Amino acid sequence: MRTMANQSNSSSDDDQRHPHNQAQSDKGDNPRQQDDNKQQDDEQPERKRPGKKPLIILAIVVIVMIVVGFYFWFTSRNIETTDDAFTEADAVTIAPKASGYVTQLLVKDNQLVKKGDLLVVIDPQDNQAQRDQAQAQLGLATAQLHQAQAQLALSRVQYPAQRDQALAQQAKAEANLLNAQEDYKRQRGVDPRATSQRNIDAASAQLRSAKAELESAKAQVEVASQIQLQIRQQETNVEARQQQVEQAKAQLNTANLNLSYTEVRAPYDGFVTKRNVQVGTLVQAGTSLFSLVSPDVWITANFKESQLERMKPGNKVEISVDAWPDMKLEGHVDSIQMGSGSRFSTFPSENATGNYVKIVQRVPVKIVIDKGLDPNRPLPIGLSVEPEVTVE
Repeated sequence: MRTMANQSNSSSDDDQRHPHNQAQSDKGDNPRQQDDNKQQDDEQPERKRPGKKPLIILAIVVIVMIVVGFYFWFTSRNIETTDDAFTEADAVTIAPKASGYVTQLLVKDNQLVKKGDLLVVIDPQDNQAQRDQAQAQLGLATAQLHQAQAQLALSRVQYPAQRDQALAQQAKAEANLLNAQEDYKRQRGVDPRATSQRNIDAASAQLRSAKAELESAKAQVEVASQIQLQIRQQETNVEARQQQVEQAKAQLNTANLNLSYTEVRAPYDGFVTKRNVQVGTLVQAGTSLFSLVSPDVWITANFKESQLERMKPGNKVEISVDAWPDMKLEGHVDSIQMGSGSRFSTFPSENATGNYVKIVQRVPVKIVIDKGLDPNRPLPIGLSVEPEVTVE
């Protein structure tokens, strides 16, 4: 046993000292394994050190990215844009100023009309009756004016004649008074036996009557002498009749105006939208019939307040329309609203109450379109657009 262990240990020591011999012994012992190892060594590619080509490609990519980034920064550093922008135009609600049934409807939905075109006709019979009544009142007032004018012309001749007649009556009364006084003196100066009491009383009565007639004649002369006042009275009557004529004319004009309100006409060129009236509809004054949208369109862009630093009226704008992607519009900044959108909202914020959180405000900017519009592709109001403003 001890001999075998010693042999084993010496064999191990020999193997450790001569590993090459052991490998050769193994190879000599297994030639197939030796062939397999040689084949695996031949199949393994020769490992090479990495070259400079990947580094050059990476450097080129980095340089291209830097150039592209610089190009976009350089081309967009003077561009301000927003997607909070919409088309706008003048839009008014068409409402009648007269009440009645609609007898004619001369427009259709989305129809283009011109300024002054007849759109709707309301039953005019009531207004025509008022117009005829006003015409009759005007005719009556005119006739009364002519009568007053004739009376004025007559008074300018009549009143001087009446004054002369009153003076003549006064002279006659004075003469009668002198006769009555003479008769009275004669009756008093004669012998009582040569006359009678009756004659004396008659002379006294005639004297008193002559005095009364003279006083009456003087009063008539005084009244008749007021010629200017009497003529002025007739002139005032003429003026009053003239005012009545003017009043009747005003009533006739009002009646004609009310009659014209039965015809609803277009205030300007535009498109008929939101029509809610039909023939036979009973409408009241002020009732909405439809809206009229002007074809003159502009852009309202709500820019952030931080984008307004260099923006000013006159800046050029390029506009793209979502509805027509191939349509490119050009315009310019017309004006900047003096107030943010929230300031003019129905319920403006009360920043002085409660906790305050700063929010970037948006300010409406009006952009006028200069060119690029296509009459075959109109722009309805409210379309989304994206303006690009070139600032300086």
